[in-house]
Amino acid sequence: MVVGPTASGKTELAILLAQKFGGEIVNADSVQVYTHFDIGSGKPTGEELARAPHHLLSVVDPSVQLEASRYAEMAEQAVSDIRGRNRIPIVCGGSFLWVKALVWGLAPMPGANPAVRAEHTLIAESQGRAALHAQLQLIDPVAAARLSPNDFVRVSRALEVFAVSGKTMTELQSEHGFREQKYKARFIAADRADAELDERIAKRTTHWLQTGWIDEVKHLVDLGYENTRAMQSVGYREVLSYIRGQIPESELAPTIVRATRVFVRRQRTWIRDLPIHYVKI
Repeated sequence: MVVGPTASGKTELAILLAQKFGGEIVNADSVQVYTHFDIGSGKPTGEELARAPHHLLSVVDPSVQLEASRYAEMAEQAVSDIRGRNRIPIVCGGSFLWVKALVWGLAPMPGANPAVRAEHTLIAESQGRAALHAQLQLIDPVAAARLSPNDFVRVSRALEVFAVSGKTMTELQSEHGFREQKYKARFIAADRADAELDERIAKRTTHWLQTGWIDEVKHLVDLGYENTRAMQSVGYREVLSYIRGQIPESELAPTIVRATRVFVRRQRTWIRDLPIHYVKI
């Protein structure tokens, strides 16, 4: 399992491991799984794809809201296929809920409630997403600390779980405990100092903006993917705000860099309890 914060070099590390140990890479990034979301998700380049086989990249239409449970099913099939060819599965990605779903399974959660979701949509539209996040802070501060106020889908889901079950998502996950590990997995991450990671984030942002990221987002809007979950991911939502005239061009790159750094802090919180082996690359 190659984990770690965004821009730390997970793809390069996974490819090196695949080449050394005869492995194949299974994507665990919740944006790279979608078609058309290429530049801003850091999807592997053609040269990188040629160096090692990859799975679960660009396999879902962005209009589909892929849940962690469904991802785990798809990843389990990929892992099984790779093992069946006597190869080593190397799961790579920064979407830690997906990683947990694959390795430990998920806590049982209540089904969707359309009425509750519709109510949350109205609140977000009339009062802003921060109002929903404030509600979550009152009932489940642990989940609220983990989720960005802009992450409408996950904040709404956490509130929905409480409304339907009477228990918070944190309580249900605590009861589950993630105690039964389905796979014997070794967690590996690239060792990056904070200053080095900040520099990589800034350089990557500039490079992506210079190589077509804005045009990519405009194309996604034209295709009807403006209101999808993937468009709310870090970077894409800032580029979309720029296209809408809400962010001036001079502030676009700095805004993306700041949002990415906040995301990195959340990622590090998610993985801090893992027995990670850090390596220099």
